Amino acid sequence: MTGSRSIPDPVEERLYGSLPTTTAAEAAETIGEKDTVLTSGFGSVGYPKAVPLALAASDRDRSLTLVHSGKVGDEIDVDLVESGSIERRFTYQSSSVARRASNDRSLAFSDRHASAIADEVEYGGLVDPDVAVVEAVAVGEGWFVPSTSLGQTPALVDAAPELIVEVNHAQPLELQAIHDVYRPGRPPNRESIPIDRAGDRIGESVVRFDPDSLRAVVETDRPDSTYTFREPTSVDRTIAANLRDFLASEMARSPAFDEALHLQFGVGSLGNALMTEIQGLDIGDRRLAYFGEVIQDGLFDMLDAGQLSAASATSLALTEDGQRRLFADVERYAEDVVLRPADVSNHAGLIDRFGVVGVSSAVEVDIYGNVNSTHVGGSRMINGIGGSGDFFRNSLVSVVALPSKLSGKDVSRVVPMTFHVDHTEHDVDVFVTEQGVADLRGLSPVERAELIVKECAHPEYRPALEEYLAEVKTGHGHIPLDVERAAEWQPRGALD
Repeated sequence: MTGSRSIPDPVEERLYGSLPTTTAAEAAETIGEKDTVLTSGFGSVGYPKAVPLALAASDRDRSLTLVHSGKVGDEIDVDLVESGSIERRFTYQSSSVARRASNDRSLAFSDRHASAIADEVEYGGLVDPDVAVVEAVAVGEGWFVPSTSLGQTPALVDAAPELIVEVNHAQPLELQAIHDVYRPGRPPNRESIPIDRAGDRIGESVVRFDPDSLRAVVETDRPDSTYTFREPTSVDRTIAANLRDFLASEMARSPAFDEALHLQFGVGSLGNALMTEIQGLDIGDRRLAYFGEVIQDGLFDMLDAGQLSAASATSLALTEDGQRRLFADVERYAEDVVLRPADVSNHAGLIDRFGVVGVSSAVEVDIYGNVNSTHVGGSRMINGIGGSGDFFRNSLVSVVALPSKLSGKDVSRVVPMTFHVDHTEHDVDVFVTEQGVADLRGLSPVERAELIVKECAHPEYRPALEEYLAEVKTGHGHIPLDVERAAEWQPRGALD
């Protein structure tokens, strides 16, 4: 709903108008024992911190349902989960505490695609929300300026009848310059999203809400849980070099990349290393743009080098140094960086429109091209699917990049059969490991298997995979399998 008050432009204060300010503990006490709570947060940033900590510290016995659209920080993922206050949760989780609660089923966890949460909450009957709790850098009557992520915050705020806003003084007011808040229309009259270039701005710098829904405003001063990326290993660098060479050949081959190359990378140390290596890619006179889900430190290196025309995402998933770098010069970076709601950043039509090359990692892949991004041994959850499915399914070229074996473990990440499938063989075009590149487009299942084993499997495991494939090929079936033998390749606790 649209607020009745105009928005100061530019926003120069934290609080505007007569607002119901209170403490985090008092705000938490307004949340009922069985409420459904929707929160901001994506890429471990931009999530509420004080109210979740107050809920965790409360003596009240709660069984909450929690909905957010991406990774959040320890205040929610550890403290609130550990308190036993959450009974059911959507969508992403990644901490050891949340992982353990999901796997022992003391917490009912349902994983969802990042792009779909908005529609599922607003129109799909996923939950019956009671209150949204969000982080902002400023708030007024009927609007607030988000902080370091957008995710599905605009949709969640629209869906919730009541709202609690945390105004975080640790986040700079200048972040308003980065946000582009645009809401897709309601089906069946949903219009095409009018973005022609990755850096286009079509919305506002604020999230609007019904002023009557504002239950409380809480002032905080607590930084995000920033990322820690390890230094790239020799394996990382070789994977990145193989990807760079593949992209060079793809630009030479496909007319889709004559004018521009649009890239997306999954969050993590490997993704950050891939971005660094891409700086050495010769793109000629093409535009190079990032159209993805998260912005990591490596993209700022490319922006500073003048290599990117734009970087569009829904979250600033940065290290502490990266966040300090951004905060010191937000307005300069805002010329090229834009944050959008996740139902825009991960929109199938826009990914298709730009011909994105989508690159993400995985836990393991099987020889027929199926990809497991979330589970170990087919049953043990380690994280959520996030937006990987949005990009694998809709990118012009979808790439899985991963090491061929688990570092320090006797575990192959190329297996005969993955017992949990997040992305089928129909969703992924190319596998890249430090061993090589397997372009699977147009190949039959057995042809895919032969190429993956030859080009991507680690030499320690390649003979055994070749032996397995040779034996199952003697049987019948489009996709020959020996399930019992394939099960022997599944790790027992090695990836927990």
